[in-house]
Amino acid sequence: MRIKSSMPWVAVLLVWALAGVVVLWAGETETRSFQVKAGGTLTIDTERGSIEIVARGRKEVTVQVTKKLPLGWFGDQDDLNEFIVEYDQSGDDVTITGRFLDSPGWGHHNRRLRVHYKVTVPEKYNLDLETSGGSITVSDLEGKVEVRTSGGSLTLGDIDGPVNARTSGGSISLSGSAGRAELQTSGGGINVGRVGATLEAKTSGGSIHVKEVQGAVKLETSGGGITATITGQPKGDCSLKTSGGGVTVYLSKDVKVNVNAKTSGGNVSCDLPIMVQGLLGKTEVKGKINGGGPELYLRTSGGSIKIHQR
Repeated sequence: MRIKSSMPWVAVLLVWALAGVVVLWAGETETRSFQVKAGGTLTIDTERGSIEIVARGRKEVTVQVTKKLPLGWFGDQDDLNEFIVEYDQSGDDVTITGRFLDSPGWGHHNRRLRVHYKVTVPEKYNLDLETSGGSITVSDLEGKVEVRTSGGSLTLGDIDGPVNARTSGGSISLSGSAGRAELQTSGGGINVGRVGATLEAKTSGGSIHVKEVQGAVKLETSGGGITATITGQPKGDCSLKTSGGGVTVYLSKDVKVNVNAKTSGGNVSCDLPIMVQGLLGKTEVKGKINGGGPELYLRTSGGSIKIHQR
């Protein structure tokens, strides 16, 4: 009897489960093209949506905007019109603006709206991108790149130019930058490939890994370890600080620095020849490598510090 009485409830739960899997969507896609020359700037400022940038060898900017909204209890086709996208071209520069006609409240349908921008640009082009709710991805390109989001991750390819990337809610990945790179996030890790100039990276919620940097480096995290390889001679001081992990630095054999390393939660070790100046202990080391140079400031409260030869 107990088994029979429970069967209707099982059927109801199964229906609800299937209803949660099968979702019908209302959607629309619009496409625009703009003839431009290399060296222009694409500017996107949107209140909602993820952004995908692909660089190709064409003299045009092609924009594809897709808007989607779940049907049924969650909204209808008319709700798509609550979010509008506007375009403007000035010379070789293209500006795209996305906004709600009304403020999106918590109980409003448009809080469920999904927007995706897929844009192709010339291989040599500058980017100035900002979204309040989505991730941003950028392929390899030549130009200045500035990207900002309040709610998503940032994934950048090999950028032949300076990079400025900021997010309040996701990780940052940068394959490479030929110029200065500034990266900041409050909610994720940071992974960097090769940077040919100065690198600054800061996060409050993850680790930092740098494969190769040829200039001065400043790295800071409150929630993870730091690993970095310095292959070029820094022209300025370097700083690697964390409160929640270890610090590991690899130096090319000809890099000249003044080491200032201290930890409250582990040991300091260095397998390169170092001329000690003042302190040489388990938790603190000060000295010169290759005769000294800019300061290499290393600090952690939650792990060990290791200095290796690359």
